[in-house]
Amino acid sequence: MIEFQQVSKTFDNWKAVDDLNLRLNAGDFTVLIGPSGSGKSTTLKMINRLVEHDSGRILFAGKEIRSFKEEDIRRRMGYAIQSIGLFPHWTVEQNIATVPALLKWPKARVAERVTELLTLLNLEPARYRQRYPHQLSGGQQQRVGVARALAADPEVLLMDEPFGALDPVTRSALQAEIARIHKASGKTIVLVTHDIDEALLLADRIVLLDKGRIAQVGTPFEILAHPASDFVTEFVGRSEVGIKLLGLDTVGARVRKGQSATGEPLPISATLREALSAFVARRASSLPVVDAQGQPVGALHFADLLDEQA
Repeated sequence: MIEFQQVSKTFDNWKAVDDLNLRLNAGDFTVLIGPSGSGKSTTLKMINRLVEHDSGRILFAGKEIRSFKEEDIRRRMGYAIQSIGLFPHWTVEQNIATVPALLKWPKARVAERVTELLTLLNLEPARYRQRYPHQLSGGQQQRVGVARALAADPEVLLMDEPFGALDPVTRSALQAEIARIHKASGKTIVLVTHDIDEALLLADRIVLLDKGRIAQVGTPFEILAHPASDFVTEFVGRSEVGIKLLGLDTVGARVRKGQSATGEPLPISATLREALSAFVARRASSLPVVDAQGQPVGALHFADLLDEQA
């Protein structure tokens, strides 16, 4: 889908990206992460030509990105950023419809798409479509920004620190929304973040960058369980690896089916990390587990959390 071949980018005397070789697969949720100055945002912006690469080749759908007109490639790639950038004097509907209007979609189709996206992002269409950005909370504005990026049904969604300025509760809710959208749509998503927990939560594959070069590429489990260097180990948090590994698996993977226990039940979809918090808070050695309909399925024991991760 997207491939970097020996790509470099220099700003003045600073090499932001240094001989990058990377393939981003269609349908994957890829997270670019690294410390400040690692080249992650530059890498993202080179994909849709907001930043032009100095050397090497970047391929999109098998073609060098410079063979596309800038406006054409940006219409095929939605772009959402932390600052949102909504037009303040346009309604929510007008903001979301920006690209479809440029593409001269029929008005009825645009209105239908706005309704679809507002519903997808849990913003009641009748309530929000005629509001202005200043009438929305930060989280609602960010949702509209994501809806605008998705409006023309792009092949790729690029996201640059989209949730960085939000409070933890709103951020968590939007992370869940993006994960749900990815699962439902199968879109190729590339997201930049500095937050390792966000990367572990969302990514199919993590690309960890350091000084413009790749430190490691792998699944969340591979990054945590098999770090390629001391830099990777320190970046993910040497003393927190065990806790983070628990966040990659669910209660359903360890539940003892058919067993019973007392206390407030755990949902089968909860992470083992969330289960650990529940055990500590309730001072319990076992807890009941229920399915999505609230029906009992078994029990989880505190000792089950201590099993070796395979």
